[in-house]
Order: sequence, then structure tokens, then C-alpha cells
Amino acid sequence: MATERRKSEGYYETKTSIFSALIDTIDLSQLAKLDTESAREEIRDIINDIIALKAVVMSIAEQEELLDDICNDVLGYGPLEPLLARDDISDIMVNGAGTTFIEVAGKVQKTNVRFRDNLQLMNICQRIVSQVGRRVDEASPICDARLADGSRVNVIAPPLAIDGAALTIRKFKKDKLTLGQLVKFGSISPEGATVLEVIGKSRCNVLVSGGTGSGKTTLLNCLTAFIEADERIITCEDAAELQLQQPHVVRLETRPPNLEGEGQVTMRDLVKNCLRMRPERIIVGEVRGPEAFDLLQAMNTGHDGSMGTLHANSPREALSRLESMITMGGYSLPSKTIREMVVSSVDVIVQAARLRDGSRRITHITEVMGMEGDVIVTQDIFLYDMVGEDEHGKIIGHHRSTGIGRPKFWDRARYYGEDKRLAAALDAADRAEGSFG
Repeated sequence: MATERRKSEGYYETKTSIFSALIDTIDLSQLAKLDTESAREEIRDIINDIIALKAVVMSIAEQEELLDDICNDVLGYGPLEPLLARDDISDIMVNGAGTTFIEVAGKVQKTNVRFRDNLQLMNICQRIVSQVGRRVDEASPICDARLADGSRVNVIAPPLAIDGAALTIRKFKKDKLTLGQLVKFGSISPEGATVLEVIGKSRCNVLVSGGTGSGKTTLLNCLTAFIEADERIITCEDAAELQLQQPHVVRLETRPPNLEGEGQVTMRDLVKNCLRMRPERIIVGEVRGPEAFDLLQAMNTGHDGSMGTLHANSPREALSRLESMITMGGYSLPSKTIREMVVSSVDVIVQAARLRDGSRRITHITEVMGMEGDVIVTQDIFLYDMVGEDEHGKIIGHHRSTGIGRPKFWDRARYYGEDKRLAAALDAADRAEGSFG
């Protein structure tokens, strides 16, 4: 920490003066024509000359650090580069030039990364969003974008962000998680994973529900792994994150309005359009508005095995939210009609949760059974029970089967030849008595 503090005092002044001298010396338009490695070499040569001319006293290690920093400033994303290079970081949160937080293993921690000033931070935000043809400034202070590697970026600039631009990056995981890895991490028991695999292969319509950062997209990715290779899949997302491995995938992405307020393409537009594209499965990254109605219509009209995620803290709340979203879309349908539509469309709700120790668990696998009067009836197949926590604050718990002999989708599983595996998984879960922690 002491070295970081020393660096932040003298180091930044030296860096600023050398950086200014570099910008005066170098021809940025010529630099843009070079590949990254040649550009770095060019910058390094000029910086070494400037250091010699200014007679700056620096150790070799400090000089190397300075060279890296300035190359990152000119060619990359400045102080963010080391964080973007780390695979263990899932989120980067910059709150103005002086404060940067990261999330590692489900826990948020402060870093010593800082920007020279708010102007440098805004320049880097601009550089990020310009790559996908967007801009962020006073006239257009909110922007969603995507880095070249698929990471999701949100920028909110002054005057809306009072202490300098707020930049949030949800990093894209290169190595796609599988259900097997979720079992290894304790997110779900082996038997629960088999049930989810059967649900995916039996073309059940699935909603993945969960709070922010609970792993909904990861779980949706895992479920899509069991889609057959010959199926035509269309994905609709706000920021393309899903990594489907099948050969026949069409990826669609929404578009915000331009500065004149025109050209917006909403999730609803995408879902309605994809129905005309002969999809066999429709995957909606996140259902958060009137597109819920169109997705339910699709699930109801032969697009079995469609999937989506939504923000909710329990399966029951997920159903209420679906109903609210349809009502907010301006449909003046009676509540009972909407609920009947939900019941005839959604087969299974998989609930993901992020626990207070930062771990992620699949807490419910719940079937939508039908209606009793005006109420939707659900049935839990798998549940996660929290027992307590160990001396390190890690939550102890186990997954258990609720003892359902035959879930409602049993006949569907039998049609796809998955009934024996389903029976074996449920039997094994009953015998295991939740030995998973």
C-alpha cells in the first residue's frame, strides 16, 4: 500500500509531464496506422528519449511501469487494462477518477486503480463506447455498450453523475461454465443438475429467475447446452452475452435511440420479429417489459423449449412480475386471462440466488402446475436449504428433492426418451437426503 501511495503522489506528476511531451511529439494519425505492437515500440522509444532529455530519475521498474501506463493510455483503456486482463474479476466499477471497485469471487473490494483526472476517465469511456458506434457526453449522458471481447459496459456521465463519470463493466467469461462445473461449485446437486438437463432436452419452456448478480445468464447458458445441434435458435438480448455452441444460431441485439430520439429497436420489436424468422427455440436474455406478452405467445404457439431470464427473488414473485409486465404493456386483459396464459406457456421456473457470503446457488426448481380458481399453482421439485455458516462465514446448506414422484413434465420427458434418467435422478436425490453442501 505504501508503494501505491508513493506512486500516486510523485508518479502521477511525472507521468503527466511525460505524457504531455509525448502528445506534443507524436503524430497520432500515423500511430493509428500501425499494429498494436509496432505502436507500442514507437511510443516506448519516444518516452525513453523524453526521460533522458528531462533527466528524470527513475528506477528501471518504475520506468517499465510508466511505459506500460502511457501505452495503455494512448492505445488501450488506460488504468483499466490490468483489471481487464485478470480472469478472476467479474465486475469493474469506477466511481469517478479516484475510486475503483472490483468484484472477485462474489465479494466487492476497493482497488488502488485511479485515473489522472475526470477528463482522462471520460476520454476512456468515450473510447470504449465509440467502438460500437455510440457516444457519451452531456447531451447523451447514459450509454450501454459492449467491448470487443463481449464484456458489457454502462457509462453514466456528468451532469447526471455528480463526482465524475460512473463506469460499470460486467466482464465476459471466456470459458463458458457448464452444469458439471456448477455441481463442483456446489451451486446445484448432481441429481438437480440431471433434472435440469432433462428439462433442457425435453423442450420445456423455462424461466430463469434471480436477483442482480445471481448468475441468471450463466445458468441460461448452461441450459442452452442441451439444445440439439440441428435446431434453429434465435436469441434476443440488450447486450449480447449468451455463448451458444450450436451451429444454427441467429443473435439479435436491441438498439437505443440516437440523439434525435429516433432509430430505437426495443426487445419487443426483436421478439415480435423473430417469430417471423422460423425459430425452433427463442431465447430472451432478459424479460423486463411488454415483450413478456410476445414471449408467452411464442411459447404457446409451438416454440417449445424457449427460455428467458427475469429479475425476481422467488418463483412466486417471478410469476407476479410476468403478470405486471404484461399489464404495463397496455394490455387490458383480466388478471385471470393473463394467469391462464402464463400457466399454458411456462413449464418450469429455475431460481438462482446470490447468498450473503458471495456464493451462488440454484435455490428452486419449480413447476407451474395449473390454476385453482384465480391462483396459479406451483410445485417445487428441488429446494436448497440453508443450515448455518462455518467459522469462515461460508454458508452451509444442501439441496434436496421434495419427494415428487412424477413431475408434470414426466410425459414430455418420456416422449424425448429422458424418463428413465429423470426417475433415477429423483430416486437418487430422495436417497441422498441432501448430502450436498
